[in-house]
Amino acid sequence: MKYLEGIAEFCAVAEVGNFTGAANKLDTSVAQISRKVASLEKQLGVKLLHRTTRSVSLTEAGTLYCEQALPALKALEDAQLSVSALQNSPQGLIKLTAPVAFGEAFIAPLLNAFMQKYSGISVQCIFSNEKLDIVDMGLDLAIRIGKLEDSTLVAKKLSTRHLYVCASEQYFKENGRPKTLEDLKKHTLLVGSQPYWRFLVDKTIRAISVQGRVRYNSGNALCSAAIAGLGLAQLPGFYVREALASGKLIEVFPQYKDKQEAIWAVFPSNRNVAPKIRLLVDFLAQHIVSDS
Repeated sequence: MKYLEGIAEFCAVAEVGNFTGAANKLDTSVAQISRKVASLEKQLGVKLLHRTTRSVSLTEAGTLYCEQALPALKALEDAQLSVSALQNSPQGLIKLTAPVAFGEAFIAPLLNAFMQKYSGISVQCIFSNEKLDIVDMGLDLAIRIGKLEDSTLVAKKLSTRHLYVCASEQYFKENGRPKTLEDLKKHTLLVGSQPYWRFLVDKTIRAISVQGRVRYNSGNALCSAAIAGLGLAQLPGFYVREALASGKLIEVFPQYKDKQEAIWAVFPSNRNVAPKIRLLVDFLAQHIVSDS
């Protein structure tokens, strides 16, 4: 039906606030979005958007049209999702982002397993340590770790991870083992992307400022430095689990280990979560190791 052409594109621009974000959301080009919106404006005989080189805003007619069209478009999307849910297998593309190291170690293998189980699903995943704007980029969800700062997102807790303080046996032979948290001031510390270490003391999180001659924004690099005897490191379990099991690294302060750092799946608050997304999130929650 020709009168429906351009409505989805216009509503995407109205929701996201720019043509690039709308193109990402609908997995198409900016030129296609622009053409469809222009065609809709011509068909209606009104201007729906104010366009400048830096911003896009709704006209009075555009605001009125969006208020009427958006619920109808959502209803059509829901109808399509309901029909898709009747199929034996979910269908469609899922776009998400995840932290680089954690994503490569855990999320990618689980995405592969998910697609093996559901052949109608395809995935695009951006591995990045930056907190990408999932609304602006048209992503369905993001995997994030630790405290969530963006209150506009809806979050589901997938699991928790633990932080280990450890060093090599050779380092301890040469420098001794710290017996209290205050002893850390006397030791060589390997610093990551955060300038502090976290400990759980008397059920309260305590952050200790750390400095050192080694500073890497890579957990794998910090683990290698610790194994080489360059100092103590505080790292999530997925970086050091094998080294701890083999004896290459030795843990200290297990009594102060923070066991509540969460792993989250977050979604835009203004978007209905499709059944395929819920299915993936449940799959991740079921299979992510709790001590990641």
